[in-house]
Amino acid sequence: MAGYDNQQNSAENFVRGTVFDIQRFCTHDGPGIRTTVFMKGCPLKCLWCHNPESQKTKPELLFSPNICIDCKSCEKVCPQHSARAILSDELRTGCGDCLACAKECPAGAIKAVGKLMTVEQVMDEVLKDVDFYEAGQGGMTISGGEPFAQSEFVIALAQKARSGGLNVCVETCGFTGRSNLEKMLPFVDLWLWDIKDTDPVRHLANTDAGLDIIMDNLKFADAAGAKTLLRCVFAAGINTDINHYSNLAKLYDELVNCKGIELLLCHCLGNSKLEQLGRTDLQPDFKPSQHQLELARSILGNRVTDIR
Repeated sequence: MAGYDNQQNSAENFVRGTVFDIQRFCTHDGPGIRTTVFMKGCPLKCLWCHNPESQKTKPELLFSPNICIDCKSCEKVCPQHSARAILSDELRTGCGDCLACAKECPAGAIKAVGKLMTVEQVMDEVLKDVDFYEAGQGGMTISGGEPFAQSEFVIALAQKARSGGLNVCVETCGFTGRSNLEKMLPFVDLWLWDIKDTDPVRHLANTDAGLDIIMDNLKFADAAGAKTLLRCVFAAGINTDINHYSNLAKLYDELVNCKGIELLLCHCLGNSKLEQLGRTDLQPDFKPSQHQLELARSILGNRVTDIR
């Protein structure tokens, strides 16, 4: 990419972030073909979370007992010599997070989620598909979890990508300090802004986070000229009501630089991961009905740019 400098500077040598996935050839995370970098850690605890493995910042273990071949390779490398017992415990008590068992498991029954990476290491992966970005105005999208849970790293990453001419998108819920947002604004071409709910009481109850900071940051970014696309997960029984739809329409109309609203229909995709994490807080079926979807369409109208 024109202008990209491969030489690490001092900041990039020291700033590291925990990444839980890097997906190539993404077509729904901003314009064109993109590489999406998923950061670990999130201050919210949404009841319908599709990526529960992203909630904690530190690396974790996923365990699938159904494909375990009982070879005991994990126990041989476990410092406590009890890897399988630990992994079967719903609270994972006693695990020292060394992740040695994941490296040794021949069946792939144990997988580590989360890898500590430098800005340069992430950019090396992102730039593998640079020719596709140039052809379709694509680039890099930083997602999560919540990117601002690792604010120092993602700001450095966005700055590095933009210095090389890459298009940068950030998917965020906006729950962060104003100073982090101000530092990030110059390096982002499009913000995919997650709006979980527009009812403050429900938002707090269902995400464990207040709504005021999110809305204040969104309006601040809009006033600063930031282009946004509102992403709204619809979870049946949570936010599939007329008031929420009307509030979304009003919010869109108030924003000067908002490009549209994406409706993301909730599916219980997180349950299998919750089980692999040893958690018992499984999700009910939040998939919205056709009636709820049609109601949303009737109120939001042509503000909606995508439904999936």
